[in-house]
Amino acid sequence: MATTTTRKAEVIREFATEEGDNGSPEVQVALLTEDIKHLTEHLKVHKKDFTSRRGLLMKVGRRGKLLRYLRNKNVDRYKKLIAALGLRR
Repeated sequence: MATTTTRKAEVIREFATEEGDNGSPEVQVALLTEDIKHLTEHLKVHKKDFTSRRGLLMKVGRRGKLLRYLRNKNVDRYKKLIAALGLRR
């Protein structure tokens, strides 16, 4: 199931760099991470759902590109974000 509107608003509020921000790389990566978590749980139950698997792989690739962009632009924001999301163990 997709991320609910209330959960999406919470994530945006938590990772926004300023008021009304919903397009910064931090917010986009956080929203993609939420979707990736949901799709991962879905695929544990529905192992043969290849369409959802493709969607998951596309989201993972997009998140990687955004993280690479953020790392190249501002390393401090990148480190703070991956620590907050628990990525890159």
